[in-house]
Amino acid sequence: MFQFIQQQKDLENILHLMGQTSIYGLDTEFIKVDTLWPKLGVFQINVVGQVFLLDGTSLDLSAFWKKLFQAQQNIFHACSEDIDLIYHYAQQKNLSNVFDTQVGMSFLGHGLQMSYQNALKHMLDVEIDKDQTRSDWLARPLTPEQLTYAANDVFYLMNLSNKIQQELTDKHLLDFALEDCRHLTDEIGEETPVDMLYHDIGNYRHSRRQLMQLQQLAVWREQMVKALNIPRSFILKNSTMMDLVEKNPRNHFQLSNTKDIRANIVRDHGKTILDLLKFLPEQAEWPLRMARPIRHSSKEIGEKVENVIQGVAQEIGVPKEVLMRKKWLNALYQHVVFHNDEQDLPAYLLGWRHDVLTKPLIDVLHADENYLSTQMKVME
Repeated sequence: MFQFIQQQKDLENILHLMGQTSIYGLDTEFIKVDTLWPKLGVFQINVVGQVFLLDGTSLDLSAFWKKLFQAQQNIFHACSEDIDLIYHYAQQKNLSNVFDTQVGMSFLGHGLQMSYQNALKHMLDVEIDKDQTRSDWLARPLTPEQLTYAANDVFYLMNLSNKIQQELTDKHLLDFALEDCRHLTDEIGEETPVDMLYHDIGNYRHSRRQLMQLQQLAVWREQMVKALNIPRSFILKNSTMMDLVEKNPRNHFQLSNTKDIRANIVRDHGKTILDLLKFLPEQAEWPLRMARPIRHSSKEIGEKVENVIQGVAQEIGVPKEVLMRKKWLNALYQHVVFHNDEQDLPAYLLGWRHDVLTKPLIDVLHADENYLSTQMKVME
């Protein structure tokens, strides 16, 4: 049913097989408990109907990564963490030839987060065990149960993909789904500029001063986690950073009472954190306030936005939750309030959604611009 590959010479045979086709079914098993970057345990591949498990702890996979970037299509289910791992190991961030069967299932009306196990049951009437999810994939030797579990993750993947892609083709949705997969892999490869990291933590309730403090804390945290290769939460959780700028501690005692802060962080980095909160640039350099979420638009416009989305979903047969996400709607809202360039919108809104959805929604929100702008002034 599968082969576990641990010797470099055996990998050559697989690379040769990969040269005979350009569509691969892929999955990864890794550990990312106490590190910022994942540690590869096993890389599974289904190539020309054969399943191989590549030992991530012993093989040089440089040539393998190149094959993936040259492929016609790499098939995954729920690919985000797999793509992140590939980008880290390959040191390349443009894997645009991906079909994610979870994305495909979402276009067929099965929600945004359908598991591989449930997708197989629904589409192929196949049942698999998922009892090794939290295994130690870096331990050697791997157990027969671990190896079977890993193999199952790609054994049925090609058949699943073929069925989903056929159904999407029948509904004239395959091109839409493939484009969304490209946007997803692009998004995974994008690094937030350091001076914008605070956007993932702050919100419209924070003052400009608090946003400046968050920005300084976020930049420092990013430098620390990359230097030490540890999770961000090992330095400061987002909730801790929020508590820091809201309580604004002045000394180590007050700092130690901050939500979820680790004792070793107070001990080793307390002075740095207190200085980052206290010593700020000139006020002119502080970030602007963040816009309120879309729910704060007037009720009438909110209903019109909802009607546009609902109408487009019915017209083109794309489920509403796939058609528009809350964060994209907020981006549209801020686009209108701040008169931003359309090219700064999320890529999802500039592709196939642009003419059918993005432009009509911008028109609706422009009708509410006075109200939205007034709301912003109230907050200043």
